[in-house]
Amino acid sequence: MMLMNGAPENKEGRSERELACYAFLESLGVEYKRVDHPRADNMEQCKLIDEALGAMICKNLFLCNRQQTAFYLLMIPADKVFKTKDLSAQIGSARLSFASPEQMEALLDVSPGSASVLALKNDKENRVRLLVDREVAFSEFFGCHPCENTSSLKLLTNDLFKKILPATGHSPEFVTL
Repeated sequence: MMLMNGAPENKEGRSERELACYAFLESLGVEYKRVDHPRADNMEQCKLIDEALGAMICKNLFLCNRQQTAFYLLMIPADKVFKTKDLSAQIGSARLSFASPEQMEALLDVSPGSASVLALKNDKENRVRLLVDREVAFSEFFGCHPCENTSSLKLLTNDLFKKILPATGHSPEFVTL
């Protein structure tokens, strides 16, 4: 795996979702590093990518309440264990569970395994609340997929809060897990 600057020059074989992420970041003047790799379907595979990126790829969990009326994208460090009880108490929402792949597709326009904070640009109605673990918030860099899990990006966390999230219309809620 080789670390590269910015979007790929050759767009062949890239999805519209992925290319839209690069265009979005470039429109905001956000610089990033990129690593292309085979599909990363679990956090074990992401460890090798973390090493190539020089940044931790966040676990991005797409959650909902029991009634499936409130949706959350949770960014946590890859090595942290998610406990619904701990998170539920902090955000005032009981009975959290994983939202369905169909809900993820409808609200964020991504498929399971490719969930990313960058997908919030697709949530035009602000139906998804962003929850960010404080450990992620205080990191200099973080890693995420560009809405496809065959590439990973290294971004400045400061750019997330100062450029990316304001452009999506989302505000982070900080949690401690």
